[in-house]
Amino acid sequence: MIELIKGKLNEIEEKENIKIIHAVESGSRAWGFPSPDSDYDVRFIYIRPLEDYLKLQPERDVIEWQMDETLDINGWDLQKALRLLYKSNPTLFEWANSPIVYKTTPYFNEVKKEIYSYFSCKSGLYHYLNTAHSNYREYLKRDKVRLKKYFYVVRPILACKWILDKKTPPPMLFSDLVREELDDRMKPVIGELLNIKMKSPEIEEGRRIDPLNLYIEENLEELKSVIDKYEKDYNNSWDGLNRLFMKGISLWNEG
Repeated sequence: MIELIKGKLNEIEEKENIKIIHAVESGSRAWGFPSPDSDYDVRFIYIRPLEDYLKLQPERDVIEWQMDETLDINGWDLQKALRLLYKSNPTLFEWANSPIVYKTTPYFNEVKKEIYSYFSCKSGLYHYLNTAHSNYREYLKRDKVRLKKYFYVVRPILACKWILDKKTPPPMLFSDLVREELDDRMKPVIGELLNIKMKSPEIEEGRRIDPLNLYIEENLEELKSVIDKYEKDYNNSWDGLNRLFMKGISLWNEG
């Protein structure tokens, strides 16, 4: 699959006339708990030729290449990525921290050095808290629930705890978050659920896990109280991002 994905990325570069500067896995495989039939969520950042950025009619800044049961491949233009980084979009930090890298460049290493100066704890906290809230509200409050959705609630809760403790973007690997941030009393519950998920093609509906729901509800309430009082901590300078963008598009002319 890795070779197939790399081949797809080469195909995208050729047919879209772009250069991919970074491509990673972004879903459950990068989080460390794929099911046997999990698809591959491939995400990438790309640049276009300089003249494309000078046209009166802007090029589309997203490429959606393939979405099926096996592959989900899409990417963002560098300009879009850097504009979102200015807003401390958590997606960029996840892509930069993915443990599964399909392709990267020395230039992206320079981007990574600048990325962390744009990390806003408050923005990250609200993102992960809202993710946990919405998934819990939609999937886990009935008697019968989609068990795999527990991971889509517990992981962002632990990500919030990581940010509060360490003031850095949370790691992608769920095991790192569990080790550092999950209460010891909940580790056997999560461990058993994790074992089921990774051995089963798909976790279907099962009975609600009341101790885990209680843990979630307590933490959602506590985190909201803390985050609402958290001071804003945004980097309001465009200078570093403009420099990175100009250097990025100059790569096209360097071959």
